[in-house]
Amino acid sequence: MSEDIARIKFVKKMIDSIGVIVNRHGGLSAALADEEEAQKALLMCLQQIGESLNKIKDPGIRGAFDPDDIKGAYDVRMFIAHDYMGVNMAIIERILREKIPVIKETVCTLLDC
Repeated sequence: MSEDIARIKFVKKMIDSIGVIVNRHGGLSAALADEEEAQKALLMCLQQIGESLNKIKDPGIRGAFDPDDIKGAYDVRMFIAHDYMGVNMAIIERILREKIPVIKETVCTLLDC
């Protein structure tokens, strides 16, 4: 298995974890409001997704994604990692509602899930 396929599988695992966290808290808004646990876990998942997508080298795999989604995911990763206190949860909520499903669709197309 190539490193890039392993990265895609890891992205899927992080997206699945987002779903578990959201379901466990009864919805995305409630999960983001839980500053003690869920919010931190969701931000960590987004960091991991951004880092993993950015490391994809294979042009066939990388080309399956919208380049703006890869750049955006990595930018979010950098912002979370380096400006944790300034993370705007409304933006994070929009990303989780609108962008993660698009990335998940591409991941599932690549992995036949």
